[in-house]
Amino acid sequence: MERQQALDIVRKQLHEKRYLHTVGVMETAIELAERYKVDKKKAELAAIFHDYAKCRPIQEMEEIIKREQMPAGLLEYNKELWHAPVGAYLVEKEAGVTDPEILQAIAYHTSGHECMTMLDKVIYVADYIEPGRKFPGVDEVRELARLDLNKALLQAIKNTIAFLMEKDQAVYPLTFQTYNALIKEEAVE
Repeated sequence: MERQQALDIVRKQLHEKRYLHTVGVMETAIELAERYKVDKKKAELAAIFHDYAKCRPIQEMEEIIKREQMPAGLLEYNKELWHAPVGAYLVEKEAGVTDPEILQAIAYHTSGHECMTMLDKVIYVADYIEPGRKFPGVDEVRELARLDLNKALLQAIKNTIAFLMEKDQAVYPLTFQTYNALIKEEAVE
């Protein structure tokens, strides 16, 4: 699928601010893909579609999670997580994207997972650092992303966990598992 076709599909699903975020994630993902020798076309498409379900009604996402037997525990955690796996499902069903690597990068762009591919990491970090993001810690992750994608991802995960803990919110287990896997990876290097 060509870039403009994908952007046209996504634009119909998102409000203007979320669409502009998506364009920023796409541009950032392409830069990271070039830097870290990841397939640019896959990074571009995964970035364009990463928030495909973000503006869907919560009830619709909940129904899809139940019907498609996505991890049951997902419903017990912050609804902000839901759009990623639901988005991967809908991108395949509605937009016809079938590449499993792209769908996986979309599905895990909010939680991470233990065995993240370079494409998964590019999309997670691009979503975190795109130019429109302004929050404490983002500039540090931007700097790290220029030098080491794994270190940038690890810092983004740390920041996310700390933020959730500060707000007395539960942390999704996959996010902790991602953190643990990255720490173990760092210890080996």
